[in-house]
Amino acid sequence: MSKMTWLDNLAGILALVGALNWGLIGFFNFNLVTSILPSASGLIYKVVGVSAAYFIVRLYMLGFIDLKK
Repeated sequence: MSKMTWLDNLAGILALVGALNWGLIGFFNFNLVTSILPSASGLIYKVVGVSAAYFIVRLYMLGFIDLKK
């Protein structure tokens, strides 16, 4: 099994940040991304979405996700 790279770690961190933002929106109706960087929020959402998709694929490739069950 290969090791996780710095890009894997970055994608995981960005996916967690996105998840935390959604939690803040759901529980407190507070969007952290738009409150910090309102003009760049669309770009940030796209980067977080791509990183989450990359992270899922990478976890599958590393053997952490098994679809054969």
